[in-house]
Amino acid sequence: MQLLKCPFCGNRDQSEFTYVREVAPVPSLQADQAAWQTYVYERDNPRGPHNEWWHHHLGCRQILEIVRDTMTHEIISVQTARKGAIQS
Repeated sequence: MQLLKCPFCGNRDQSEFTYVREVAPVPSLQADQAAWQTYVYERDNPRGPHNEWWHHHLGCRQILEIVRDTMTHEIISVQTARKGAIQS
């Protein structure tokens, strides 16, 4: 079991989350087919820390940006993918 610290819900089991994809700029709606094909199908396969989007589907239902080490599966950081979502 691995715990992820959701900024909205606190520590939660990894089973509450669903992997979405690596963090990448989303093409505009007017982008050509090649740009969308690259976004949808081409992925990096890094060794070490990697930025990923995860969905907290059994909790707050937010999309989170998680930095995870692909070698050790260590969670380095968790933050909301929506900038400005958490107000202090």
